[in-house]
Amino acid sequence: MITRKQAADLFHSDDLVALGMEADAIRKKHHPEGVVSYIIDRNINYTNFCTEYCSFCAFYRPLGHKEGYILPTELILAKIQETIDLGGTGILMQGGLHPDLKIEWYEDLLRAIKAHSTIWCHCFSAPEIVNIAEVSGLNLRDTIARLRDAGLDSIPGGGAEILDDAVRHRISRLKCSTQEWIDVHKTAHSLGLRTTATMMFGTGETIEHRLNHLEIVRRIQEETGGFTAFIPWFFQREHTSLGRFVKQEATAVEYLKMLALSRLYLDNIANVQTSWVTPGLKICQLGLRFGGNDVGSIMIEENVVSAAGTHHRATEEQLRRLIRDAGFIPRQRDTLYRTYFLN
Repeated sequence: MITRKQAADLFHSDDLVALGMEADAIRKKHHPEGVVSYIIDRNINYTNFCTEYCSFCAFYRPLGHKEGYILPTELILAKIQETIDLGGTGILMQGGLHPDLKIEWYEDLLRAIKAHSTIWCHCFSAPEIVNIAEVSGLNLRDTIARLRDAGLDSIPGGGAEILDDAVRHRISRLKCSTQEWIDVHKTAHSLGLRTTATMMFGTGETIEHRLNHLEIVRRIQEETGGFTAFIPWFFQREHTSLGRFVKQEATAVEYLKMLALSRLYLDNIANVQTSWVTPGLKICQLGLRFGGNDVGSIMIEENVVSAAGTHHRATEEQLRRLIRDAGFIPRQRDTLYRTYFLN
């Protein structure tokens, strides 16, 4: 593993190709078989009501807003059935932080989903779980255990943004703290749930802030081994209040640098995802030579990032062609990165 100083020096270096080659070597160590994975799943946003008012978010609506919604269970089940019919194996279900939805609502929803199908439920980011615990009068451990027992299979890494409280205070001061994000994931790992870790960069933070984030993720993985993957992407400024202050989004070069640094710094996490949702398909493909071994989901449905102005789309065949054209073997996976699908 590289040190913080080495990571900072690599970020400031002009030798992009050398950085990519170093990250590619770590990818080969973890995945010598030359397989790049993808998943067919669906993002379901069960509500857009939210009390956090994050400055980078164009998706949320305040309570009482005429454009706000809470999806009925019947519609969620219909979306799941459509996902299954399209070959999907999981759902990524997240939503706003709603003060009136207590844990019983989430338990009832999860039980209804599991009564309907065996689809994998990768649901509820750390801020949501902290909110559920607070409005239900529960501690984190009991909250996560009850959700697990109702049907929660794993937890996404959303809500991390940058794990540095100075940055969080500037862009999402009402959202959970760095320590609360850590506590959710460590508690989930201790209860047998796997989770992912994410990073949204490009909000005006420094490279030191980003390295603080990577260091936290690396230390948690050393302690618990519970992260299945790390997924970095960059902030989309359109339609957001933060966009008035962040005049320039991260460039493709900056994205590739952070992807490569993530692969180098997080040598103890098996999978690093290169994204196409924000940078597009071509940069995603380049990312496969900058440490990425997974291209994420075809995303049957996506609402949050698209609300901020990004409208990239990809079919399964497009992702498979992207992977093949980069010199790799495409393989469908499940949420735990098990590539037992041989198509």
